[in-house]
Amino acid sequence: MSLNLILLGPPGAGKGTQAQFLIEKFGIPQVSTGDMLRAAVAAGTEMGLKAKACMDAGDLVPDAVVVGIVKDRLQEADCAKGYILDGFPRTVAQADALASALAEGGQKIDAVVAFEVDKEALVSRLTGRRACTGCSAGYHVDYDPPKVDGVCDKCGAKLFQRDDDQEETIRKRLEVYDNQTAPLVGYYEKAGQLKRVDGMLPIDQVKQTVLDLLPGV
Repeated sequence: MSLNLILLGPPGAGKGTQAQFLIEKFGIPQVSTGDMLRAAVAAGTEMGLKAKACMDAGDLVPDAVVVGIVKDRLQEADCAKGYILDGFPRTVAQADALASALAEGGQKIDAVVAFEVDKEALVSRLTGRRACTGCSAGYHVDYDPPKVDGVCDKCGAKLFQRDDDQEETIRKRLEVYDNQTAPLVGYYEKAGQLKRVDGMLPIDQVKQTVLDLLPGV
């Protein structure tokens, strides 16, 4: 069974957590533009530097950069049995570009899962995130704190807050999402592909809801 999915929702809605569950469940890769862009930032490439400036400011990375990255990624061998798109498409223009690219190869998106979460809950989730300066392990000050405040459990290095997890940047990112990405909900609903999920539910309930909504599962 091939399963091509899109996970939709504002920053902090739980897309990454649910993507990891689906990866383990179905053995398909997560194609996360955020991860790919962060890797480029860490490598200091020209594209990475441009992306970092946009991400730190809470702006979207230009379509030309993102669409090119995703197209190349979906052609890799591990995507043959399906994939989970996380963080893409972010605009209706990107959705149109994706549909065209998939149609050329005789493919389509099987379902679009939209996670709906209260805005203030999102701000709390994101401002509490911390990352390790050494091994990049992730933590949360409320939901998944380290044993010693500010210190990684795994390697002992210091924890830090990413620039794009600062409250001012987060609120701008949410505003950008509302203006540019939220219209995708209507786009995919009209196409009959949208599946709505209450992202405020406990994680296990969200997992089960997602499974119940997926076609052919």
